[in-house]
Amino acid sequence: MGLNIQNVSLKMTAGLTSQFPSEPVPQIALSGRSNVGKSSLINTLLSRKSLARVSSTPGKTITVNFYEIDGKMFLVDLPGYGYAARNPADKEKWSKLTDGYFTNNKNSDLIKGVAQLIDSRARITEADRMMLDWMNSMGMPYIIVVTKIDKLNKTERALCLEQISSDKDIKPMTPVIAFSSLNGEGKKELWSAVASLSGINL
Repeated sequence: MGLNIQNVSLKMTAGLTSQFPSEPVPQIALSGRSNVGKSSLINTLLSRKSLARVSSTPGKTITVNFYEIDGKMFLVDLPGYGYAARNPADKEKWSKLTDGYFTNNKNSDLIKGVAQLIDSRARITEADRMMLDWMNSMGMPYIIVVTKIDKLNKTERALCLEQISSDKDIKPMTPVIAFSSLNGEGKKELWSAVASLSGINL
């Protein structure tokens, strides 16, 4: 049986590693800097207008949000990184919680991969490179999702995708998906990539 992507819910908003759900289903994490468009992407991907709250203040919330899909998998929204205005205590909490998701997670063996979001206008930031370096060193499977692609004209878009696809810090043959929450571009391709990572048929 395939995945019913209409059957979705926010299973858990976890501020502590002890709150992570224990259901034995595959997990795909969504990673990216603050204001990269994760919440908008989740709403578009799951065909909901406000399942994921879009904050007007980047980096405001430090939680790991588990979206359950048809009882068969979790999309896991990690807290955004790279928010300069965050105070030291919040930065420490972000680091502990995000690191804990990968290293202190009772279902760490079910983390099948990461959808790494890159802002098409900012390109790959130093904070993004730190995440890419970590995933490469850990052998964590990942795909690249280039968000807000609708903000670029045709020439800018081609240059952006070429630069990201050929970047030295991205493993060769890694899928690079152009995505727009505004018009839905890339939704089908992203679902296909997520299904491939998780081993679930759509």
